[in-house]
Amino acid sequence: MKMTPLVAVVSSPHARLFTCFFRLGAQQASPLQLHTGTSLAAKNYHEVLVLGGGSGGITMASRMKKRVGAENVAIVEPSERHFYQPIWTLVGAGAKQLSSSGRPTASVIPSGVEWIKDRVAELNPDKNCIRTDTGKEISYKYLIIALGIQLDYGKIKGLPEGFSQPKIGSNYSVGTVEKTWKALQDFKEGNAIFTFPNTPIKCAGAPQKIMYLSEDYFRKTGKRSKANIIFNTSLGSIFGVKKYADALMEIIQERNLTVNYKQNLIEVRADKQEAVFENVDKPGETQVISYEMLHVTPPMSAPDVLKKSPVVDDAGWVDVDKETLQHKKYSNVFGIGDCTNLPTSKTAAAVAAQSGILDRTMSLVMKNEAPMKKYDGYTSCPLVTSYNRVILAEFDYNLQPMETFPFDQSKQRLSMYLMKADMMPFLYWNMMLKGYWGGPAFLRKLFHLGMS
Repeated sequence: MKMTPLVAVVSSPHARLFTCFFRLGAQQASPLQLHTGTSLAAKNYHEVLVLGGGSGGITMASRMKKRVGAENVAIVEPSERHFYQPIWTLVGAGAKQLSSSGRPTASVIPSGVEWIKDRVAELNPDKNCIRTDTGKEISYKYLIIALGIQLDYGKIKGLPEGFSQPKIGSNYSVGTVEKTWKALQDFKEGNAIFTFPNTPIKCAGAPQKIMYLSEDYFRKTGKRSKANIIFNTSLGSIFGVKKYADALMEIIQERNLTVNYKQNLIEVRADKQEAVFENVDKPGETQVISYEMLHVTPPMSAPDVLKKSPVVDDAGWVDVDKETLQHKKYSNVFGIGDCTNLPTSKTAAAVAAQSGILDRTMSLVMKNEAPMKKYDGYTSCPLVTSYNRVILAEFDYNLQPMETFPFDQSKQRLSMYLMKADMMPFLYWNMMLKGYWGGPAFLRKLFHLGMS
């Protein structure tokens, strides 16, 4: 489905120059590279085996290639395409094309690293090996688990089949993100409902970002007075960090948005355009709300293959030390990103920061030395509040702000929107996935040194 994106209202010369700079940079730094890693006789042993070809997996494969050589690294990943998922918030709002978010997996796997195009079926860390869906057994010296997070649409009654109906979409899936934009365009009048599930999720700000963008779209198209915008969240607050929560609540009040807490979506009756919510504090107490537009954030969990493996905690997440990312039981096993039990938000920015720490951890473990550098839980969430404004939330394990720039990041800014929309994709494709970007820590130091 090809749809023309909404042109963001960004008219200042500085803004246009900023945007053009990064678009030009992205064109000059070609993302494609010759992938020559798969040999005619694929090995069944690797010094470093990476499970998963998402953000964490590709980034760590690039870093490990520099450590031990490409011929000693392999990635297990079944998907033919790799997506930069943070941009899907803007795709769902018509501000970016879906095609801009994906590239062939072969183009992002580091050259010389073997790509095992298969799915992980079983982990056996006691024997230092894994088994794939095709029955292949692969052994390793060091294992990096980067299998991401699983979308559990099926845990909501009426889904995923309900997505075949109009008026409903989800920015969390490549197959449903454009349906969000279609529902937004087709909106006439009534309830526009946005949900947040009763599970851990990736990019916890995204469920409300699309609400703010939708409200902005309704205003720009003259539909705002006919829209009743509702955010039903299973949580007890709008955001976990008070500084940013206070700023968001001001926006919610100014724009007359309705927020209902402790409300969990349990059923979608797509043929009737009805959503059923359960009170988290009072199981069994439900309410039915009709909708003209519904954006679903699905329940999520660790991938099923991990839940039945010895490497997870009681909740099913890879059980790693929160400071070193080394597994708590298996010293040659490491985890990164959404599949781990690290007590921080599951975002690409967190993966970037974790990758630098994990790289250092593994370099020391490989020398039989104790890991030293410690991950502080840094993560970032660019809270898109309109088609040209962002609040850049950055914080640590203790939910304390860890801001990069020398200004108040709880304020909505055009510069932060341009960073989200143009600069971050450039950094992702051309630096992070190639193992050169470990988060903004060095920028923070530069700014702080300049201010001292």
